[in-house]
Amino acid sequence: MNRRNFVTRGAAGMAGMLMSSPLAGKAVQEPQQATQTSSSGPQPYDLMKDVMKYRKIDVHAHIYWTDDSPETQLDYGRRLGIEKQVISRYLDVMPGTPEQFRKFNDLTIKAIKKYPDQLLGGFVLNPVYPKESLEEIKRCTDAGMIGPGELYYQVKINDPKYYPVIEKLIDLKMIIHSHAECQLGVGGYRMKYNGYKQPNTSIPEDFVDIARRYPEGIFQYAHIGMGGDWEYECKLFREYPNIYVDTSGSNNAENMIDFAVEHLGEDRLFFASDNSYYQGVGRILSANLTDRQKQKIFFDNYNNLLKKGGRGVH
Repeated sequence: MNRRNFVTRGAAGMAGMLMSSPLAGKAVQEPQQATQTSSSGPQPYDLMKDVMKYRKIDVHAHIYWTDDSPETQLDYGRRLGIEKQVISRYLDVMPGTPEQFRKFNDLTIKAIKKYPDQLLGGFVLNPVYPKESLEEIKRCTDAGMIGPGELYYQVKINDPKYYPVIEKLIDLKMIIHSHAECQLGVGGYRMKYNGYKQPNTSIPEDFVDIARRYPEGIFQYAHIGMGGDWEYECKLFREYPNIYVDTSGSNNAENMIDFAVEHLGEDRLFFASDNSYYQGVGRILSANLTDRQKQKIFFDNYNNLLKKGGRGVH
């Protein structure tokens, strides 16, 4: 079989599975006669029962990439038992002018006003514009947002330009969430930061630097599941208790969650999808953890920090 046939047949098979699955919004047809199982033998595993037994806050999601957003995100949340999603419209690779970040924050405000029971708002800003950024924090907080969404490529998280913003967020007891990347190494060696990345991309060492400077800050390192060197990240952050990692990303590396818990502890992981919803839920569900540990990651760890700022989910 050539590659084209393999991909075509594989995609068709996966589409068929999804179209017949409850997760795709379609009811599975019941067989005409139920198959009897012996009570003494192994019982069928009810995946969705396991999925739905945990409360969940998705701490890293994005909106308005498609015309059917945020309804698409809400549908995923409903089918996977996600009570709340922390949403933002991040700035991507762009200058990040005040006009741009105000426009994107207006989109998020519109969404959380329309769906207050499902969505929590995260704002974006650019510390190159310190006055406008501090004004935007106040405007967005007054509108009901809970903290920054994914801060992006415009400025590294440990750049002095961020200091006034971070100090304000600390005063407000907000979780400081930033995009980050870490190139994958071989044999325990992490590749050096190079020109294939945006020059102001925050990397693990930048988080360590800012966590040292502001030990009272709460820093959320984005998406250890995005395909980077998650082993290096977790080992580097081990001695910095104010750095938390979110588990989002589209990559499902075996043992990632177990490794993160081993090195960071069960209290420093946040469940997140970054819009890869099945992967996000599945990697926590399949980890070799107790129900209590999974519940902490899915909901409690993040919510306990929200409560410190009076923004907890009841």
